Amino acid sequence: MELAASARCGIKALQLLQPPAMQALLQLQSQQLRYRQTKHWNPKFKKQRAQKFVKIDLPNFQEKSSDLSQDEMRSRLKERGVLPPRPWLERPFHISCTGGIFEPYVPPEGDGKKSFISSAGAKQKLEFLEKKSKSVMAVRKIRSYEEEFSTDDFPSQAQDIYIAAHAQMAAKNKHQLREFVTERCYPEMMHNVRDKTIHWRFLQSLEPPRLVHARVTDIISKENLYAQVTVRFHTQQVLAIYDRFGRLMHGSEIIAKDVLEYVVFEKHISNEYGKWRLHDKIIPDWLPPREPAPITYRVIEEPEEAVELLAEGDKKLEAGTEKPNVEQPAQIEVAPTVSAAVEVDSENKASKVTKPSPTI
Repeated sequence: MELAASARCGIKALQLLQPPAMQALLQLQSQQLRYRQTKHWNPKFKKQRAQKFVKIDLPNFQEKSSDLSQDEMRSRLKERGVLPPRPWLERPFHISCTGGIFEPYVPPEGDGKKSFISSAGAKQKLEFLEKKSKSVMAVRKIRSYEEEFSTDDFPSQAQDIYIAAHAQMAAKNKHQLREFVTERCYPEMMHNVRDKTIHWRFLQSLEPPRLVHARVTDIISKENLYAQVTVRFHTQQVLAIYDRFGRLMHGSEIIAKDVLEYVVFEKHISNEYGKWRLHDKIIPDWLPPREPAPITYRVIEEPEEAVELLAEGDKKLEAGTEKPNVEQPAQIEVAPTVSAAVEVDSENKASKVTKPSPTI
């Protein structure tokens, strides 16, 4: 305190000795400056900073939507700015393939047997040229989506898909098979394959595969396009099918057969990741039906006694049906006598039981 008092006295002495300007400066320095600690250093947005608390209407969380009427529910949603919920009836689905063949190719009768030199062969060639215009337009459409598509190179690619699909079917590789066949073709190829052994081999091509038909169609929308190409295969194959008992049902592993097929390949060309897969085989109407394969059944051996009893029962039933209806009253009349005889026999047995034994 003494130090502060001496300092004040010194300042007053200087004020008396110094000129007026110096005295004013010393007065400013000696004044105590006080600052508000709650005041913001930046005067901007002063009004917004003043609005620190905003009163909001909190929703009633105890209120149940089931207790409200439709008008009350609508007003609540309007207050909150929420759109009314709508039932979601749409289900997303993906069409990976078509359900059949559109504009199927009709193979000419006697194909593979008639040469082009004969009149029938020349007629078939002329019909093929007439139908070629639509195929050319379809091939152009396919090339607009797949630039590398070529009618010369595609048959060899289709043959590789054909061989891979049949090899996976013979090996019963279900997951690998789906990469080479469409969802429509898969159940037809795997039908009745269970409990069977399939031996299939591709030997050679008697004629190079040829593209004979091409079509493009749209489903649901014009931008959703599917392409189908029919390829003619004239090959030599070996097929043998054995049942679960190891007996040969169809074909042979030694004898090779010449096979002429018209196979349809499909691709979802609108899909960037679509690929060509085996879709179906064309079976013409003029082809004669095949004979069904012999099926082996297990014979259940019954004992001879049961067989004899069944035979006797059948004979009795036949004899009963052959008797005339006139004998029925006689049987009814005889029935009381039979019952009386049964009663007499039962009384005799009871009397025999009541008699004491001679040993006693």
